Amino acid sequence: MTTFPSARPQPACFPAPLNRRLVLLTYECLCTFEFGTAVEAFGRADEVTGAPLYELCVAAAEERAFAAQGGVRVMVDGGLEQLAGAGTIVIPGWRSIHDTPPAPLIAALQQAHRAGSRIVAICAGSFVLAAAGLLDGKRATAHWNSTEVLAQRFPRVQVEHGMIYVDEGSIITSAGGAAGVDLCLYLIRRDYGIDVANRTARRMVTPPLREGSQPQFLQQPVAKSPKTLAPLLDDLRSHLNTPRVIEQLAARAGMSRRTFLRRFQDATGTTPGEWMLKVRLERACALLEGSGLSIDRVAEQAGFGSAGALRHHFRQQLGTTPTAWRRQFHARGAVA
Repeated sequence: MTTFPSARPQPACFPAPLNRRLVLLTYECLCTFEFGTAVEAFGRADEVTGAPLYELCVAAAEERAFAAQGGVRVMVDGGLEQLAGAGTIVIPGWRSIHDTPPAPLIAALQQAHRAGSRIVAICAGSFVLAAAGLLDGKRATAHWNSTEVLAQRFPRVQVEHGMIYVDEGSIITSAGGAAGVDLCLYLIRRDYGIDVANRTARRMVTPPLREGSQPQFLQQPVAKSPKTLAPLLDDLRSHLNTPRVIEQLAARAGMSRRTFLRRFQDATGTTPGEWMLKVRLERACALLEGSGLSIDRVAEQAGFGSAGALRHHFRQQLGTTPTAWRRQFHARGAVA
């Protein structure tokens, strides 16, 4: 069954994290995609308030001059001393999973973590955290093609091979590529709430609220058929209270039941029933976070039918209750 991350999200701090200073690491042969993702997510101002979400600082992990992938050169604000006092440190990948991080970087990360900094690793950045011992006894993930290596090299790490990101509170890791975008949006949601995260996702032209347990690898990421399920999926999202029958959905898509189920699995990584449950949970979470609706009304609008059904799925999928979720994530200023 498709589930949300079993690691519980930490209480959000509205309207901003207590320490907004975010340090973005650079290094020789810097992974420019992961670096650019973090800059785009964390370095821009919110389109409504006009204020930057974080105080972004770029720090070099090594003293020597270096170049990013493709020969790009990056100007930095300083070296590892920038990590002192950071609220969040982001490691955007690493040049090679077989390259041992330098000792000064390991020591600086260990000291920052002891001092209370939250450390975020994208893709192969998880190997840096593992080398520093900061993943010992914790759950973590990395790009799907390197999680086996991570597990073999660091047996004290509980490697999650299929998840796109894993939240362990002060340590958060993600898979590669687009999963880094998901991680950045998740962090913004944790710090600022669902509305700001959704605005950031819209600006970055990417879907919001992809949960950490989403599969990293889909068997058919690009459909071979010109037929698309996008209109049907949009319609399902817009009518969460309408009962659906597989045969009817297949007919609307112009496919046989068997073909429809296969194409649905290829497109979403799951079954129609599990996908609908996920969408309904996402809608319920958004209503709990951003509105003052009663639990009964949230259940109705999210398509669960009753508060009892809503509570059942929250316990089963999220390990908590709707009331506890609201208490954690409800934005200041929402009507009680």
